[in-house]
Amino acid sequence: KLCATSRSSATVAMDGSQQSPEMVMHQVKAELANAYAQEFFTTTRDRCFKLCVTKPSGSMSSSEQACLAKCTERYVEATKMISQVVLQAYSKGGM
Repeated sequence: KLCATSRSSATVAMDGSQQSPEMVMHQVKAELANAYAQEFFTTTRDRCFKLCVTKPSGSMSSSEQACLAKCTERYVEATKMISQVVLQAYSKGGM
């Protein structure tokens, strides 16, 4: 947990220690990456399960397993493509 101070460029952690802006930014990026990964996993799992597993039971059929593998792979590919487009637009000042 962090709180900003108005007197300097350092940030004071809840334990009283100071952290550089770079360390704070690194922590924020790590937390955002973790949140993104969790959201990606949940969305992929939910969508692919709904698409591929029509009759849930104690085990999955080989066709359900193949469908899940393909669905997940396509979702990952689509996400990569979208990320690249967004990054390109951002780097060109389009966002």
